[in-house]
Amino acid sequence: MSLTEINFDGIVGPSHNYAGLSLGNIASASHAGDPSYPRAAALQGVAKMRSNLARLGVQGYLLPLPRPNHALAAALALDGSEVPQLRAAPWSASSMWTANAATVSPAPDTADGRCHLTPANLVTMLHRAQEWPDTQRQLAIAFADTRHFAIHDAVPPSFGDEGAANHMRLCESHDQQGVEVFVYGRTGGRFPARQHEQASRLVARAHGLAPERTVFIEQNPQAIAAGAFHNDVVAVANGRVLFTHAEAFADQQGAYDAIRAAFPALEVVEVPSRAVSLEEVIRTYLFNAQLLTLPDGTMALIVPEECRESPAVWGWVQTMLAGNGPIRQVIPVDVRQSMANGGGPACLRLRVVCASETVDPRFLLDEARADLIERTIAAHWPQQIDPSDLGSESLAASVIAARLALLDALDLAQLG
Repeated sequence: MSLTEINFDGIVGPSHNYAGLSLGNIASASHAGDPSYPRAAALQGVAKMRSNLARLGVQGYLLPLPRPNHALAAALALDGSEVPQLRAAPWSASSMWTANAATVSPAPDTADGRCHLTPANLVTMLHRAQEWPDTQRQLAIAFADTRHFAIHDAVPPSFGDEGAANHMRLCESHDQQGVEVFVYGRTGGRFPARQHEQASRLVARAHGLAPERTVFIEQNPQAIAAGAFHNDVVAVANGRVLFTHAEAFADQQGAYDAIRAAFPALEVVEVPSRAVSLEEVIRTYLFNAQLLTLPDGTMALIVPEECRESPAVWGWVQTMLAGNGPIRQVIPVDVRQSMANGGGPACLRLRVVCASETVDPRFLLDEARADLIERTIAAHWPQQIDPSDLGSESLAASVIAARLALLDALDLAQLG
């Protein structure tokens, strides 16, 4: 069986809202209190999946988690007197950002020759810390074949782990042993550093990664303070290529040297600060992009539409494309509903290198399933949610019914 990289996108859930729950996420904070449009958000996500299915020939998806989370609401003793952020937490649709679902180590990298997945504990943020048990349950169905997959429990909660958003892999080809790069932050800055070094090291040990082919790098504290709450806001890797901002890492040259020592074929595409500032990178999410290897062997960068609207970013993109570098196409997509809550194209996908026939086919997209998902969303997803709606019984009934309709349509009622 040949290995390929499959992007598993999160279908945006029917409770998608802008409650501004994510400290350090500038976009989330700036849109707090705005009305959200769950139906439009979910359809934007499906359109992105369709486009990548056409480009790559394979595409996966993960389902929204149960919301509102009545167990969390009960644990918080919600009675209407609490602050709005607590009331909103059980309604969060943030599992749509599947880059935070897990850290994934492909079979060629691991000691036992299986693909290992560790769900992220996401303990830094209350609204996200509730996710991992339901995420693990879903992963255990999608990747149930224990001959090919190993699914772990989350890292113990004293160590914050945010999953693949702080993890990169470099390789000559998917079926060869690669080098895995874990990026962590240090506490004490303006915003919390969500990825702890010991969480990264624990995951690497649990996955059976070779120490000489595993690299640990500190994220630039100034990038975290500017709003790069995950490494994938300032850097992304694919194949031999590391596409990064010049201020992504605490020791930029030291990071390149450490990666190159483990992976000599490294190609760095660096965006200098004089061309695009750190602030503009975070506003437009240039690096929160999908860097894809197309069937013809060339690379394409899938970026938010906001990049094309920025003179600085788009000007640099045109200069890059005029050169001889490894990235030959830059393709904007409309994911504005996700972007307003702080998640670009890369946030919406989890990359899993495996043979497609080892995955439960109910989690793989084709045109018929895309049509079915779109029809279900159009029929059941709320058109608009105001933050003041959160907590209402009528909205809860609507959100629950919408998710169950999608599970039934996809023959995944067992996740109900």
